[in-house]
Amino acid sequence: MDFGAADNGAMIATRAVHFAATATVTGTLVFRAVVANPVLRSREAAAKTFRTQTQRVAWISLAVAVISGLTWVLLVTMSLSGESVGEAVMSGAVRDVLNLTQFGLVSEIRAGLAIVLAACLVAQGRFPLAERIALATALGLAAAIAWTGHAASTPGVEGNLHLAADALHVLAAAAWIGGLVSLVLLLAVISKIPPMPGAALAQDVAQRFSTLGMLSVAILVLSGTVNSWILVGSFDGLFADEYGRLLILKLIIFAFMLAFAAVNRFWLTPRLAVSSANTGQSEALRQLTRNSAIEIALGLAIFAVVGLLGTLHPAAHLVK
Repeated sequence: MDFGAADNGAMIATRAVHFAATATVTGTLVFRAVVANPVLRSREAAAKTFRTQTQRVAWISLAVAVISGLTWVLLVTMSLSGESVGEAVMSGAVRDVLNLTQFGLVSEIRAGLAIVLAACLVAQGRFPLAERIALATALGLAAAIAWTGHAASTPGVEGNLHLAADALHVLAAAAWIGGLVSLVLLLAVISKIPPMPGAALAQDVAQRFSTLGMLSVAILVLSGTVNSWILVGSFDGLFADEYGRLLILKLIIFAFMLAFAAVNRFWLTPRLAVSSANTGQSEALRQLTRNSAIEIALGLAIFAVVGLLGTLHPAAHLVK
């Protein structure tokens, strides 16, 4: 669905912020389940500090996702109706968009998921299943983004393939890019632990996240190939218009992220395994944290590009 002109800065910024916030809250909960909980079982103090920090990140990210999601609905309504914000609300145009369009229906479903997720975040620590339900809800919140973009407009069997690929693409991006925030926070907590156990913990964390990252990258490459095949249509489409050129820019940023991830996995993580007397451990941990922060910045740049791509006609629609 092509909502908003390509030069609509508000639409582009809102989409980018919404994608980043949704990915962060989802990645935070995935990181907890896959990386932090297994590693910190015997480290109660570190686990408590990390949980407090990531709970704050989850709440902030969810709040930003909800606010940006509401803003997105308003911008779409204004684009379709040609009305101002006040006019769109008072005339019932917002209600019509929510009730009569697929974008509106998906937005309502995602708003419901956000409410359930907020309730689960409140209930965590009180009810054993709350954390699992929160994770499942966050995954649904992220995957449903696929039904708000170009994939929702692709007809037939190809459309079903496109939706599945797009949903997997969003989930993989959330697990990797969204999880990087939690990785930086956990490495900062571990840096305050004495070197002997701290280095081992950091290595375990880095290896677990690296495994998650490699799986995410594999899914991103596969699903991204499917999406590009459907949306771009040909190799020439990559160079023929703005959509294709922006996709190339996205791939370049992605390649830089892969480079930093490779350094983390194959150079810095092994250095954490050397004896505690080696001062290289603390330096490796600092570099690992720094590189992860750089990956976050590159990930935000990708979300900005994606925010713009959604406002453009796919190259396959323009290039024959």
